[in-house]
Amino acid sequence: MEKKISATNFVYLLLVAITFVGGYMFLRAAYYSSAQFPFTQEIILVVLGTLATIMITAILLNKQTEVELKKEENIKYLELKTNIYTQFLDQVESMLEKAEITDKDFMKLKALTHKLSLIASEDFLEQYRHFLNVFMESSEDSYFSTMDVNKINDEIAKLCLEIRNDLLSESGRKGEPLTRKVSKLIISNMRALKKK
Repeated sequence: MEKKISATNFVYLLLVAITFVGGYMFLRAAYYSSAQFPFTQEIILVVLGTLATIMITAILLNKQTEVELKKEENIKYLELKTNIYTQFLDQVESMLEKAEITDKDFMKLKALTHKLSLIASEDFLEQYRHFLNVFMESSEDSYFSTMDVNKINDEIAKLCLEIRNDLLSESGRKGEPLTRKVSKLIISNMRALKKK
C-alpha cells in the first residue's frame, strides 16, 4: 500500500526540517560562543538533549496513535461485517420458517443484498449469486417445499464457508486458512440435517 505525501504534509515536513536545522545551527553557535563559560555550554547541551527527547517522544506517540486508530477502525469494520452477515442469515431463516413468503420478506432480502454488497468479499459475492439463483427458483410459488429447503441449506452452508473465510481474513488470521477438512465438515453437517 503506497502512501502519497500531500502538499500540506510536504509543507509541514519542510517547516519542521527548517526549524530543526535552524535550531541546531543556533544552539551550535551558542555552544561555541560560550566556550569561555563551561556552565553555559552544559545548559545548552541539556536543552539539546531535552529537545531531542521531546521530538523522539512526539514521533513515537504520533505513530502509536495512528496504529491504535487503525486498529479501532478495523475492529469496527469487522463488527459491521459480522452484524450484516448475521442479519442476512437471520432473514433467510425467518423466510424459510414461514408458510408463505410475502413481498415484505423479499424487500428485506433486497435491502440486505445491498448491505452485503458494501462489505462482503468477492468470493462471498460469487457464492451469493449461486445462492440467489437457487433461492429465487425455489420461491417461485411463494412457499418452500422440503426439497427447496434442502437446496437452500446447501447453498447457505457454502455461504457460511465464505463468511468464515472473510471474517478470518479481516481479523488478521488469514495465516490460518480454512482447511479442506473443516470445509467438508461444514457441508456434511448441513447435509446431515436434510429432510427426506
